Amino acid sequence: RDIVRLGMFDPPAERAAREQRFREVILSIPRGRVASYGQVAAAAGYPMYHRQVARLLRNCGDGLPWHRVLGAGGYIKTRQDLGLEQHLRLEMEGVHFAGKHVDLEIHQHFFRTWEF
Repeated sequence: RDIVRLGMFDPPAERAAREQRFREVILSIPRGRVASYGQVAAAAGYPMYHRQVARLLRNCGDGLPWHRVLGAGGYIKTRQDLGLEQHLRLEMEGVHFAGKHVDLEIHQHFFRTWEF
């Protein structure tokens, strides 16, 4: 395929600024609330960059509350042991699950948007 993935070939300074903005947005998600990768990307000002949010979280270790970021529909996208850890961390924060996904009616975080 000849498709260039968003952000793959950005200059290092631009990538670092984008990742810093993602970090700020992720840190703003309160305890007991969740947001999707797409919501984080959009709130940071980079809609369509949900894969870069996932990549950042995969490489950040415990420096961010990574467990509060989920796939669309409130589904845990991490696999195996990491998925179990994410589920347990969310439960420890009081997050309730409806089957295999987070009950978004209760726990979805909505980022503040600026209106003029």
